Amino acid sequence: MAPTRFAVDKMLGRLAAWLRLLGHDATYGGHLGGRALIRHARQEQRTILTRDRKLLRERHAPPLLFIDSDHFRDQVRQVVRACGLDPQALLFRRCLRCNEPVITVPKSAVAGRVPPYVFDTQSDFARCPRCGRIFWPGTHVEHVRAELQAMGLVVPFDVHAG
Repeated sequence: MAPTRFAVDKMLGRLAAWLRLLGHDATYGGHLGGRALIRHARQEQRTILTRDRKLLRERHAPPLLFIDSDHFRDQVRQVVRACGLDPQALLFRRCLRCNEPVITVPKSAVAGRVPPYVFDTQSDFARCPRCGRIFWPGTHVEHVRAELQAMGLVVPFDVHAG
């Protein structure tokens, strides 16, 4: 089964960012609202994520999930559960800005492109092929995992469990 691809309504930017953070293909932008969102989702075979109740009345809309809450944590929880997403399987595999899958690059490829401390202390790097942005596993990794745990989407790892 192919992974779900999302067309995220322009009013759900934080949700789009979190879906990308979780590694899912989520198009988003100020141009994606109303009929434009429907056209885009249909052309690219995407599931619409929206809070626009008017779209619920569209007869020939592509698959659509109405997002119940205004709060991003509830929104992420709803999409993960409704679409059966594994919130950890694809973490940090997409550019948050471009939505492109990132590619692993050797450490030598980022010399002079990341802060010296990062270069000296990290060994794993990825790059967005579209915008060139460089990614590495910093403190944000644990912050994201803690947030997912607070959302009830991941079970905390217990080092004492046997």
